[in-house]
Amino acid sequence: MANIQQATLAGGCFWCIESAFNSVEGVVSAFSGYAGGQVPNPTYEQVCTGTTGHAEVVRVNFDADKISYRDILEIFFALHNPTQINRQGNDIGTQYRSEIFYHDEEQKREAEQIIDQIQLEEIWSNPVVTEITALNNYYQAEDYHQDYFSQNPQNQYCNMVVAPKLAKFKKKFASLLK
Repeated sequence: MANIQQATLAGGCFWCIESAFNSVEGVVSAFSGYAGGQVPNPTYEQVCTGTTGHAEVVRVNFDADKISYRDILEIFFALHNPTQINRQGNDIGTQYRSEIFYHDEEQKREAEQIIDQIQLEEIWSNPVVTEITALNNYYQAEDYHQDYFSQNPQNQYCNMVVAPKLAKFKKKFASLLK
């Protein structure tokens, strides 16, 4: 029987993060969604206003016997710039913040440890601003957001932003891919 656990991560636009995690060995599924806000069952349009408090997140369901939560976090930090406050590149707003929504105290501890390590190793020239917050809600995004990158290869944003990030990710993490 699989040891399925969950990670809920915000690192900018969820299309790239979701697509990357869905290609990783040990990841059962990854879904785009929203977390951290006050409005129940928000829509994409509501979240985009920046007034609901939600972040665009990816819910990663993974087999902890095949891939560790630590590995999930290392991939997460390689997929986005954790030093940018409320943005990723040209995507600006609180919905694009860097945040780890932990599911239990062990996840919180591991998140704190990896951020401390990143800071100590000075991987980034600026401080990591990734928030670590207890998961208080999660709403799966609308169906058209799921597997968006592979369903919409003609999309300009996907071509200009997502595709290059995924190519870089696949090169760096080739040994972890399905």
